[in-house]
This record gives sequence, C-alpha cells and structure tokens, in this order.
Amino acid sequence: MKLFSQLCSLIFCVVLFVSPTYAETSYSDYYISITDALINTKQGNDEAAINAIEKFSSNWAHVTSTEIEAKQAVDDILLEVQNASTSEERQTALSSLSKALSNLEKLENPVDKEQQRSDFKDKFSPVMEMFEEALTSQDISTITQAYNEFDKKWNLYERPIREESIGMYGQIETQMSFIRITLASEEPDLVLVQSQYETLKTTIEQFIAGEDVEVAQGEYSLQTLIDLMNDAEESIDNGEFTEASDLLKEFIIVWPNVEMEVSTRNGSLYTAIESKMPILVSELLKDSPNYNSVKDQLGQFKTEISLLQDHTSYSFWDSALILLREGLEALLIIMVLVSFLRKSNQNHMTKWIYTGALAGVVLSILAAVMLSAIFNSLSVNTSREMLEGYVGLIAAAMMIGVGIWLHNKSTVKSWNAYLSKQLGNATSKQSIFAMAMISFLSVFREGAETVIFYVGVAPKMPIFDFVLGIILAIAILIVVGLVMFKLSLKIPVHKFFFLATILIYLLAFKIIGTSIHTLQLTDVIPSNVLHQLPVISSIGFYPTIETLIGQILLLVISIAVAFRQKLAKTI
Repeated sequence: MKLFSQLCSLIFCVVLFVSPTYAETSYSDYYISITDALINTKQGNDEAAINAIEKFSSNWAHVTSTEIEAKQAVDDILLEVQNASTSEERQTALSSLSKALSNLEKLENPVDKEQQRSDFKDKFSPVMEMFEEALTSQDISTITQAYNEFDKKWNLYERPIREESIGMYGQIETQMSFIRITLASEEPDLVLVQSQYETLKTTIEQFIAGEDVEVAQGEYSLQTLIDLMNDAEESIDNGEFTEASDLLKEFIIVWPNVEMEVSTRNGSLYTAIESKMPILVSELLKDSPNYNSVKDQLGQFKTEISLLQDHTSYSFWDSALILLREGLEALLIIMVLVSFLRKSNQNHMTKWIYTGALAGVVLSILAAVMLSAIFNSLSVNTSREMLEGYVGLIAAAMMIGVGIWLHNKSTVKSWNAYLSKQLGNATSKQSIFAMAMISFLSVFREGAETVIFYVGVAPKMPIFDFVLGIILAIAILIVVGLVMFKLSLKIPVHKFFFLATILIYLLAFKIIGTSIHTLQLTDVIPSNVLHQLPVISSIGFYPTIETLIGQILLLVISIAVAFRQKLAKTI
C-alpha cells in the first residue's frame, strides 16, 4: 500500500508539472458560463444560475488585461450580477456582462471589419458565381455537386461572419440547410431552390455591405435541441412525418444559437449535425420514409448532446464521503491506540496521541488549501480539463488500491495481525514520541490520500459544497468518535473496513466515468457512443465504450479481490 501510494503520488506530480499551459485566456468558456446563468435564470433555476456565476467569478479573478478600463467595466458589471436581488435584475446584468466582455475581447484583438468583409467578398464571390452558373443548367446532379462545393467553401470562410454578426450567420446557416433539404428530396423543386438561393445571396450581400440583423431572443440551450428531437421522435411514432420534419426544421433554425457550444467541445458531432440534419428532414418528406433510420440517428445525436451538457458535478455529500472514509480509518487506529493505553493504565499518555492526530489534521488541511489554490489559479482552458481528467484517473487508481487494502483488513484475523504490527514498536519503546508519531502518521497518511482524492472532485463542484461536505464529515466523525471511544473494543472494527471498501469503490466508479468523459471532451480519448443507454451523470455513468471499459475493469478487480479473500478463508 505504501509503495502504491508513493507511485501514484509520483505520477500525479509528473502530470501536474508536464501538463501544457497556455498564457492566453479563452473567453469562449466565460461566454458559456454567462449563457448558462442567463438560461437558468430565465427558467427559474436560481441555484444553477448562481453556480454558473460563481464559476465565472472564480476563474475571472485570475484574468489580467492591458485594457484596464474595459477590464474594470467587466469587474463592475460582475458585481452587479452577483448583487442582483431579482431574476429580472440578474438577466439585465448578465446581458450587460456579455457585452462588456465582448468589448474587452474586441479591444484586445482589434479587427479591421471593413477589410475583413472585403476579403470575404474576394474569396466567396467566385463560389457564389459557380453555384449560380450551376443553377442555370437545370440539372439536379450538377446543382447538387455545385452546392456541395459551395458548402465546403462556406465552412472555410464563414468565420468573419460568425464573429461579427451571430444573427447574420444564423440566417445564412438556416437558408443553406433549407437548400440542402430541397435538393435531397425525391423530386427537387428547382424553382424553390432558386428562391432559397436568392434569399441566401441577399443575406450574404448585406453582410458584405456592413449591415446586420438582430438576433431573435430565446431561451436556447443544448436541452432545447434535445427537446425538439424528442418531440420529432414522438411525431414519427405517431406517423406524423410532416410534423416531425417541421420540428427538425425548427432544430435547424435554433441550431446557430447554440452550435458554438457543440463545435468547441465535439467537432465531429458539430460536423455530423450540420451535414446530416437536413438529410433527415428530407427523408421524412419522402413518400415512404425510412423512419427507423431517422430515429436511430436522432437517438445518437441526443446521447452525444447529453454528454456535452456536462452536468457532471459532485455534491457536498461526495466531498463528505471522501473525508468520512479516510477519517473513519484514522479514527479506528486512534481508538485502538487510546484503548490500548487505557488497558495498560497509561491514560496520561493519551494526550500525546491526540496531539499527534491534531498535527496530522492541521497539515492535511493546509495541504488541501494549497491544492485548492493551485487548481483555482489555473485558467479555464483545454489544459485544465485535460489535467482534471488525468488526475481524476490517478485518484481513482489510488482508491482502487485503498479498497483492496481495506478488503484485506476486513476479517478479524487480518485486522488483529495489522494491529500487532502497528503497536509493537511503540509499546516496546514505551516512548511518548513513538505513540504520537503513530497517531500523527496515521492521520496525515489518510489526510494526504484524502487530498489526492479531492483533486479528482474539487474542480467539479462549487467551493461552498466542497467546504460544506468537509464540515459535515468532521461533525459526523466527532459524533462517531465519541460513540466509538465509549464502546471501545466492543465494536467489531473489521466491519467498518468492509463498509468503507464498498463506499470507496462506489466513488471510484463515479470518478473513473467522469474523468474519462472529461478526456473525451478534450479529444484525448476517443468517444464511441452507445446511444441505446442513458446518461446518468450523478453516478458518473456515460454510455461510451471507453468509460464502460474503465468501470467494468473496476468491477472485475473488486470481484477478484473478494473472491481471493473468500478463497483465503477456506485454506
């Protein structure tokens, strides 16, 4: 166990210091926090909105900028957001915060918009002329081939429009999707294609001329997309294919409002939705649609979008559970030391055991505070997400090691042998220092492991819940400690280890799933989705082959350890 802990600690240090860092701050993550806060405020989910604001505030505290006035404007409006007493005030302040952040970003990255539009015109005008020439041919194959080239070039040159005008960008994306739907129908209406293209061309020319359109206000989120697909599936089940097609068209209209959240976190999913959703709409408009194929594709999209919602979080109880597990183990050791001294009529020495334990607690808390500061100082970017994933897996590996060690102590015989080994040195020396050191090292060892376990969960939960869990665990440990000390050796200690083994395996199951999922979001690990299975983020269950392999491996190890323990009893 000692060698295992040292090895995992070494791996943790290597990961911490070799992980890439970036000097630049990605404001896209801050916009996501603002959007989450705004949507949850509109939906009356104040707790989730406040959590999103706290996340923004915590990470923003480490941002510096040479644009002092613009940065100060963001700081001031952030205070307004935090002090808002009503949902209406918060919505207004969040909208102002988004504008202030956008202004800061533009000042830090100045762009000549006129030149940018001119460059776009030079690059894209030949593409438009090519498609217009194909339209004059009245040949479906030629037009479809020209549209595919049009779409490919658009993906290369779209960035200026997306950055300058989300409203204009959304209109163009929607109009292009409708052209694709028409071309994919059984009998394409070329007159309709021509009309749709004229609308598209007008929008592009408006952008080149420097015009803009207002973005329609709406409570759009990833959940909006999932709800629309659910409704479409229900319509398909009822045989209402036209209604299902209309719902997916609404999906296409909403899509530009939330696509950035998908593209920044799963590029392949973004591409798949962009290319396949119009085809699904066209399929439903056929005389004999392959609705089972459409439903299968929608099911896969829903699962993958659910994975991106990233509601993975740990509650205060998860924070408490870690400390309870480790605290109970240390408490058991202290109880045995104190009980031994009582039986030896050396009650005057118990104060040194308590002193050693207190020193272990203090140093463990200091280590935890330092760890929290290190993680909060990291900027919100891919590097941090990768680090969280790696460290989470290391924490889970340590938990498995601890679980195996605990299981091996879950019989009376093995527990008594362990006690004899631990107490032998101290009793033979009759040394107060030795007694205090056993107490200190027992507590600090558990505290040090607790810190490493917290690495896997601390970045995924609000600081309030993190602290509340620790306070709750301390309160429970105090109560349990008082009861245990009164009952002394009457409590079957080995049963505590059996229960702790189960608890630690459950938490390891969650951390393995969450950590692999985090690495999948950063494209470190591939993601092969099993869309027939649900997403249960509360227990860290994500339906991908990769997460299941990790969690099944944990189950295999736990079963093997239990079988070995049972076999040892029979020998």
